Amino acid sequence: MTHPGQLLKSANLYAGKELGQNFLSNPATANMIVEKTRISKEDHVLEIGPGLGALTIPLAKAALHVTAVEKDSRLIPVLQQVLDDENLNNIDIINKDILKINFYEMTPKTDKKLVVIGNLPYNISSQILFRLVEQRFCIEKAFLMFQKELATRIIAPPGKKDYSRLAAVVQYAADISFVADIGPSSFFPKPDINSTILQFKFFHKKELDQAQEKILFNVIKAAFSKRRKSLKNSMAGGEFKLEKSFVIAALEQAGIDPARRAETLNVEEFKLLAKAVDRL
Repeated sequence: MTHPGQLLKSANLYAGKELGQNFLSNPATANMIVEKTRISKEDHVLEIGPGLGALTIPLAKAALHVTAVEKDSRLIPVLQQVLDDENLNNIDIINKDILKINFYEMTPKTDKKLVVIGNLPYNISSQILFRLVEQRFCIEKAFLMFQKELATRIIAPPGKKDYSRLAAVVQYAADISFVADIGPSSFFPKPDINSTILQFKFFHKKELDQAQEKILFNVIKAAFSKRRKSLKNSMAGGEFKLEKSFVIAALEQAGIDPARRAETLNVEEFKLLAKAVDRL
């Protein structure tokens, strides 16, 4: 594996801060990540942000097929050359913003679901995760690298200060587990923070229909919009324009004390609240 600094210099390129680019530079780390994913020759992998191919190469060697989605068009020729040098022909490179990708269109024409893997740009990590939740029925699992602080918030349980809208939504949609911590020395340029890889095994049983799930996500968003206030106050007004009397009625119907705060509700209680809002 050629060091990303050398590849960038040879192509007269640079790491774009505006795109949150920190390229994986340690081949041992890349191999460790792929080993932990347990990717096999039956798997179709979608890689978010392949960059200069550090993870793409071992992924392609382990998987049946890899679709690599890269937003930065400057990197495509360099990435293609890196992959050609490895004689890998089971990779498609797509030059597109991952937030505009329809994951269903990336799914193989079989019953197999996608495995999504990515070293996510820190500035859009949450947006990508929300999008994966929305399209999770074509995704078997995901292995995603986040800023360690964000990873801590994603896995935070109810009642903890780090528990947030993002945590509630993702914990509704997936079983989440810790995979590994990655230090700054494994990247070029070196970031100022540590990174954490999380695994997401998405739930595919539909407990709520599409309309109810939309209500659930809106309820969670409204509840956390003013997280220091009680639910009866945080959910009233705002962008969803809910009347306080309606909010109190829904909370009471769901068996939830209107004086509680959003961070005290677990996923099951949010689902009960969404169903109550739907009924009312």
